[in-house]
Amino acid sequence: MSTKNILLATRPIVPPWDEASKNFAYFLARSVTNANITLLTTKESVTGLPDTVTQFPLYESSQLGFSAKLALLRYLRDHRRDFDITHYLFTPARRNALIIKNLARPTKGKTIQTVATLREDLYAPQELKALLFADAIVTYTETSKNRLKELGCKNVHRIYPGIDLSLYAPKNKDQDLLDEFHFTKDHFIAMYPGEYSRLGATDMIVESLMHHFNTRPESNLRFIFACRIKNEADVKKKREIYEALKLADLLSKIAFSDTSFDMPALYNIADVVIFPVGNMVGKFDIPLVIIEAYACGKPVILSDLAEFEEFSNEDISVTIPRDSNESLLKALHTLEDDREKRETLGKNARMFVEKNFDLKTTAREYEALYQSL
Repeated sequence: MSTKNILLATRPIVPPWDEASKNFAYFLARSVTNANITLLTTKESVTGLPDTVTQFPLYESSQLGFSAKLALLRYLRDHRRDFDITHYLFTPARRNALIIKNLARPTKGKTIQTVATLREDLYAPQELKALLFADAIVTYTETSKNRLKELGCKNVHRIYPGIDLSLYAPKNKDQDLLDEFHFTKDHFIAMYPGEYSRLGATDMIVESLMHHFNTRPESNLRFIFACRIKNEADVKKKREIYEALKLADLLSKIAFSDTSFDMPALYNIADVVIFPVGNMVGKFDIPLVIIEAYACGKPVILSDLAEFEEFSNEDISVTIPRDSNESLLKALHTLEDDREKRETLGKNARMFVEKNFDLKTTAREYEALYQSL
């Protein structure tokens, strides 16, 4: 079995580890053992990588702006004969797919596209098919794999995006983190690791919390908005809900964590994680925040989106109708009152992730795909 030279064509792979696609590329590079991997980084070296990984400081910063995109395309064009496999790990769009196909496609070796989501909200079926130009296509879910096969795409594989199960694992609540939020181990803590301005959940969650504390002022519930600030819309939305909660005198019971470099610790101070979103437009087929929460042994409350059916069931999660304040509160109250149910769901969720989303398994499946091309 020959050792192949693999380029992971990605956004800048640098800390902080707060973005799903670059997190996955970093962990994949760290876990593949039978190939030489080139990873595109900045002048800031990434730690924790084996000798099989070469870091090329292509980018000036962690942001994938216009100049960074040009740098990536120049690199792809100038190194078209240097790799046995070029593995693209970014969502294909009209412009980048057209330029890569016509100006920067490798003249040696094979290509793989890992497609984290199918943007059928943006592209008609034939447009979508035209974006997929690689020798092998990898999807995150069976649903997307079957959809591409229906469109006539060939050599389509489903490989679940693995996570590091030694990093994301059940642990005791971190006292320093609890102190930072002014919470205690005796509080029943719920967390929302979503987005402020997208996904259609923020307003419903805020309304639910206000109703809960109005009717149960002595409640032991505490809540964390663990939502990253991505743009001005997020800044505006966070400010809006902060002021509303301040006016309602609830800031002692609700905390905000815009960015946490230790997400496992954040999951592990929660007793339950909620993801009651109204839509998944533009998001990955599998939100890794759900899988990470499962891995930490947390019960997750999910909305009844069809996209979630492949990785949710009554043994590992709680599903509620979307946009239902009443159902969200009922699920929270049930889990708060039933410790045994919380623990059973959490243990089952952990076992589900061990079976389906172990990074070691994901790496072996990619290694097999690399060798097959």
